[in-house]
Amino acid sequence: MSRTNRNKTLAAAIATLGGFLGLHRFYLHGFKDWVGWLFPLPSALGILGVLRARNLGLDDQLAWVLIPLLGFTLAAAGLTAVVYALTTKEKWNAHHNPGAAPDHPAGWTTPLTIGILIAALMGSAVAFMSSLAFSFQHYFQYQVEAAKALSQVPDQPLPPVSGK
Repeated sequence: MSRTNRNKTLAAAIATLGGFLGLHRFYLHGFKDWVGWLFPLPSALGILGVLRARNLGLDDQLAWVLIPLLGFTLAAAGLTAVVYALTTKEKWNAHHNPGAAPDHPAGWTTPLTIGILIAALMGSAVAFMSSLAFSFQHYFQYQVEAAKALSQVPDQPLPPVSGK
């Protein structure tokens, strides 16, 4: 079965823009790739979390759990784009274009590849750090509110002080 050559720059671009849906995996390995099918579920749950936060406010605890799933999936796709962009042409062609010559143009690093690499680095760093900050902020905020609720017991008279 003949297959067309897989372009490294295009794979990195797809991972950067549509990697949270697994599109880069489908481009490289086809729709039978089970790893590619793992991406849409956490992304959809994360989008559901964003919608819940928009509709119910940031006090919705389920949104706190779901939103970081989208951020971590975006970060994973961005990291994948970085790995694709930094792969040598010989390694790329040996793995993704086995019938092609080691220096086939599909594995070349171009200025566009470098631009995509920079965008993927920035985007994945922002997604990852934002997800961490969002998760920790809301978790600790919830812990403080729970501690305040525990500390507010109804007023009871103090026991008499003994005169010893």
